[in-house]
Amino acid sequence: MISQKDIIDLNTATGTMRCNVYRPTQEGQFPCVIFYSEIFQITAPIERSARIMAGHGFVVVVPEVFHELNAIGTVLAYNDAGKDKGNQDKFTKPLEDHDSDTVAMIEYFEQQPYCSKSFGAMGVCIGGHLAYRAALNPRIESAFCLYATDIHSNTLPCQDGNDSFSRTKDIQGAITMIWGKQDPHVSTEGRQKIYQQLIDTERNFVWHEFNGQHAFMRDEGERYDAELALHCYKLAVDQFRRDL
Repeated sequence: MISQKDIIDLNTATGTMRCNVYRPTQEGQFPCVIFYSEIFQITAPIERSARIMAGHGFVVVVPEVFHELNAIGTVLAYNDAGKDKGNQDKFTKPLEDHDSDTVAMIEYFEQQPYCSKSFGAMGVCIGGHLAYRAALNPRIESAFCLYATDIHSNTLPCQDGNDSFSRTKDIQGAITMIWGKQDPHVSTEGRQKIYQQLIDTERNFVWHEFNGQHAFMRDEGERYDAELALHCYKLAVDQFRRDL
């Protein structure tokens, strides 16, 4: 499908949040997938990923995940300065504020004529964590989480007992976890901890570990694995078509 891009500024509990929206140009109603970016916000690789998903028949909403901490339209560079600022933002914004962002997106897009009112979540890196986090919302029927950071370590700010790992039992929809075994940000022990939590809480989940590095989906830089990325896009499309 051919897709189009819209830019929408949403009111949230913590201020205005810009969202890039990618959706099929043809008439109809399509499931909505909230696509959470890495710490650098809506970079060119994130936009290309969103367009790939939109071209398979989804409304893909990409929010500026740290909108409270940056000017509208901020995109951080893939360099040390961008990484440092993105990590600072990551460790500043509470998970509760991400939760209210998710609610704002659902409430807005369920009213749009092109949305079927079915919602999924997808993300990479910190965005993989935020997709996992979004699945705590019962409106999220399916989540696809790629190399999600900081779930096992509980290093993101939140209220006591409200971390994503502890709240795994509240996930109601289907969830897929994708990992690279050569990812230095989530150790084997960390992955095993999350896997056991999903088992212990009897969640409906699928688990994949591939020979890949962190950010293997990002089509810029030395870690990009095109074959593996295409395989994961196919897994995500199949999951959302089935669940949504």
